This record gives sequence, C-alpha cells and structure tokens, in this order.
Amino acid sequence: MDSKQIREKYIKFFVGRGHKEIAPAKLVPENDPTTLFTSSGMQPLVPYLLGQEHPEGKRLVNSQPCFRAEDIEEVGDNRHTTFFEMLGNWSLGDYSKKEQIPWFFEFLTKELRLPKEKLYVSVFEGDGDVPKDMESYEIWKSLGVDDDHIFFYGVDKNWWSRSGPPDKMPEGEIGGPDCEVFYDFGTPHDEKYGKECHPNCECGRFLEIGNSVFIQYLKRTDGLLRELTENNVDFGGGLERLTAVSNNNPDIFQTDFFADAIKSLEAIRKSSAPDYKTNPRPYRIIVEHLRAAIFMVGDGVKPSNKEQGYVLRRLIRRSMVQSRKLGMIGDEWLSNIFADLVTPYIKQYPHIDKNVPQINEIITQEVDKFRKTIDEGRKALKRIYTKVFGGIDPDNLQGNIIEGNKLRISGDEVFKIYETYGLPPEISQEIMKEWGLEFDEETMKEAMEKHRELSRTASAGMFKGGLVDHSEVVTKYHTATHLLHQALRDVLGPQVFQKGSNITADRLRFDFSFDRKMTGEEIKAVEDLVNERIKQDLRVDHMIIPLEEAKAMNAIGLFNEKYADKVSIYGVGPDYQLDPKALDQRDRGGYYSLEFCGGPHIEHTGMIGKIKITKEEAVSFGVRRIRAQLT
Repeated sequence: MDSKQIREKYIKFFVGRGHKEIAPAKLVPENDPTTLFTSSGMQPLVPYLLGQEHPEGKRLVNSQPCFRAEDIEEVGDNRHTTFFEMLGNWSLGDYSKKEQIPWFFEFLTKELRLPKEKLYVSVFEGDGDVPKDMESYEIWKSLGVDDDHIFFYGVDKNWWSRSGPPDKMPEGEIGGPDCEVFYDFGTPHDEKYGKECHPNCECGRFLEIGNSVFIQYLKRTDGLLRELTENNVDFGGGLERLTAVSNNNPDIFQTDFFADAIKSLEAIRKSSAPDYKTNPRPYRIIVEHLRAAIFMVGDGVKPSNKEQGYVLRRLIRRSMVQSRKLGMIGDEWLSNIFADLVTPYIKQYPHIDKNVPQINEIITQEVDKFRKTIDEGRKALKRIYTKVFGGIDPDNLQGNIIEGNKLRISGDEVFKIYETYGLPPEISQEIMKEWGLEFDEETMKEAMEKHRELSRTASAGMFKGGLVDHSEVVTKYHTATHLLHQALRDVLGPQVFQKGSNITADRLRFDFSFDRKMTGEEIKAVEDLVNERIKQDLRVDHMIIPLEEAKAMNAIGLFNEKYADKVSIYGVGPDYQLDPKALDQRDRGGYYSLEFCGGPHIEHTGMIGKIKITKEEAVSFGVRRIRAQLT
C-alpha cells in the first residue's frame, strides 16, 4: 500500500465518523516567535485545545506537513526524518478514550490490514496524584490485545504537556496520559540496548506508529492537577512510518516517498562508491534532506545564515557532503532525484507542483554557492599542507605522496576552516586524505562540541515548538501587522503581499513582496497611515465564514493554499467614513484591513498605542523587511 492510499484511507475513515477535514497549516508558522517550524499536527490547534471554538466544530482530521530540526543529526538510520507528514484527528471536548482507541485499532487492523499480533501498546503507569490509566488498559484488553502486548511506562514516555511531566507544568497548563502503538517487525534484539526488548527499545525491532493523547488535567493554582469537565483527544501518526509497516519493511526509505530517488542515486554513483545495501546512510541523508528543503523553499524560505534560512542551508550542504561520498562532485545528485521526490506530493500539495521551477532554481543556486565554499576551503587546506611540507604543492605530487606524510595536525586548524569558510570536516578529511595528511580527530571533536554547546545555548527554545505568545503586547503587535500590511498596499500598490512575520514583546518584523528599497517619504507615509488608523480607534471584527464568501469580500489570503470550507478572517475599521485613498476599501465591505487569520487580536485599534518604523531592509530578491516598535 502506498502513502497516497494510506492518507486517503485515514481521512475518509475519520470523516466517516463525523470529523471535518481541515487544511494543513503552513510549514513556517506565521506570527509565532517561539518556533521556527510547524513540528506537529496539534501545534496550530493549541488555542482550540485550550478552549477556543474551532470554526469546523469539535471533530477534526487532517494530514499536516511537519519539520523537526532537532532530529537532523539522527537522520541516517532506517526511521528518522526531519520532515514528515503527521496524520491527525482531534476531539475538542467531544469523545474520549472509549471512541478513540477502538477507532485507531480498527483503522490499523481493518483499513491497513495489520496483524493484531504485530501490535504492541504502551499505557501510562501513574504518577503522584495522577492514577494509573486502567481505563485505556481495559479498552485495549476488550479489543483482544493480550497482556504481554501492553506495557506501562511513566511520565517520561506516556505523559504529554507542553511543559513536560506534571511537576513541571505551570499554573493553567493542560496535559494528560497517552497511549502509543508500536509495530513489531520481529527483528532479532540487540543486547547492547538492554537485556530485554520492549516497545520503547531502540534496537529497531519496534516502530512507534501512533500516539493518542488524552488531555484530561489542568494544573491548579495550588500546584495540584484537577480533571477537566471536557476532555480533548489529540492523535498523531507518522505517514511515512504507517506506510513502512503496511509493507512490513522497517526501512521507511524503501517507501514510495524515497525508493525511486535512491535508485536514481545508485544509477549515477561512482563505480567505487557503495550501493544502498552496502552503506545506506549517505543515500538516506541526501533524499531526506532534499525532500525537506523542497518543502521549505515551497513555503517561502530562502537559504541564509539566520533562523529557517540557516536550517535550509544546512540541509542542502549536508546533502552535498554525502553526495561527494558517492563520487558526485557536481549537482547531478540534485538534478537526477528532484522529480522523484516531488512526484508523491503533486496532487496533495499543489503549491509545490506549481513552483517546481523556482524551488529547483533556489536549491541549485545554493548548491553552486557551496561548491565555491569547498574551493575556498581547499585553498586554506593547501596552505596548511605547504606550511608543513616546506612549500610543496599537494596538487603537483603527480600521484607520489611524500613518504611519512601521515602527519596528524591539530583538529583546531580544520575547525577554524569550518568556521571561516563553512567547509565541513568530512570534506576536509576527504581532501587531506588525497594528500596523505590527517588531522587529530580528538581535538576536532572537542572544538566541535564547544561549537555545538554554544549553538544549543544561543538557540534554546527556538526549535522546541510551542504556543504563540498571547500576551497583551504581542497581541497589540499582531493587530498592528494587519494595519501595516494594508498601509503598505495603499502606499506601494496592490502587488504587495505579506511574506512572513515575527513578533516578540519588543518589536514586530514584517516581510513583504516588493522589488526595491522604499524611499524615506514612503516609509513615513506608511507609518502615518498606521498611526492614523490606531488613533481612529477602529473596531476589530472576527468572522468565521464560507471560503467563497471571504474571497468575494476580497479578504487577503493565499488562494493557492489549501483552505477549509469555512475560514477565520479579521476585519479592522468598519465604523468610519470610507477613505478614498484606500485602493479597494469599498470592495472589502468598508473594512480598512480584511485578512485570513487565526488570531489573536485586540478588540479595537486604540489599544495599540503608537507605531514607529525603525528599519526597512532587503531580505532576498523581491522581498523587503520592516521592523517596528510600539512607542
């Protein structure tokens, strides 16, 4: 069974049980400074899990593209990916365990036809004032799952909250026990992972394929947990993993997402390079990272040295490092597998299909840049060589490596080249090996570890994912971005569209499409327009209306994106005389600003205060950035 069939079966199964299919969120969240990427299906739904009413009701289902930067070093085994699709279904105060557990079991055994004896389950064992989850245990037993297939684990494995275990949850936080389902491939246990094998063992025998979280508790002001009157269900299951188990193959890279691309790589590898069976790691990293890069670029990310752009650049460059291990020093690895990786997504994600040429061009440009980095790094390595060997040029050895050249230089030298030019140590090692020169790997590891520790400290919290900051000041900034967006369109023209934003308690940052630097007069005109609308103290209206009605009202949105039948839009400013300077205000029903948005917003613009634009700058070709602060 391929991934397309499984995705369709899953959506159809839950729609048939009263769920409404909702559109997936963007891979790069908007107006959320706490996370770089959407990392789970539930992340965009946190406000609704906290009690906000969802426009599509209490039962929801979708397939959500996700990215987890923290898994980048894990890629290379048979199961880890940075990018994946999460199949999800949710109950917002509707059903709970007695519906969710049998439904998922039925989907696995009836729709995917997985043998019941291959399924193992983990259940919460209890902790402090949270009892052992015997209700879930009894439901699994009633479905015919034997005792020796049900395992109890503690808060580190079978408890969910955004803050971790119950004792770490702040006042007002929600959480609850979860049930994970694992598939048993029956592979022999490796005792280096422990004497006994079990579902959470890392030996490779078991693969987690789904997790049902039962949000039953709220942290009280006295530090204790109380049960909620209405429970929520949050289910997530990786599509890649479900595809692998439906074919009884523990290697997710042999699914239809990757198999053709890997065959294409094998066909163009250097004859002396290993095939996939001999050494699968470089193949897996190349196809996994390039697939993730395709989706990032498709969502508007450009390679850079900051935030999402830095992650994208790292993925592309890691792919290049691995391609050299297969004897590919050009971009043949990219041109030969690009179409293979795009094909499985053409019908599901039209924005990828429509932008294939642009995506390919952006990634190819980054590949070309990195090739120049390799050339610069190689020159630096040559300087080390000639210094050690008295001016001898390693490129003129004519195949005769100088006797005794197996000299081990300090790894710090190679790390300096990495920091200066961005040349990865793996490539440095490859180049130096040609010259008979080696570096001390221990000092290299020490230098790398110091670098990683600094990186972890600097980016603490950026990759963890989480809830949008709903503080009052951030909410003011969010509403201000709507006014700013429309003011830019009024001053610069209707070709201006938002390309991203980032909001903290200290400032707003707003990216928009425009092909030149703004003049000082234009910046002032935009600032004055925003502050004029703030001074008018305009009402902010929230509407949940049919998609076609929102289009007819000329609400600003990206209509090549996949939207639900009903959408959430915010309108600013119906209670004042229409401004003849506004481009299309009358067509927007009198609203000065009308945009697709999930919130949150203040109730009227007078609450904002005053905005000062502090900087206008370029982000990339055709994209500008404004920074502004409340004064």
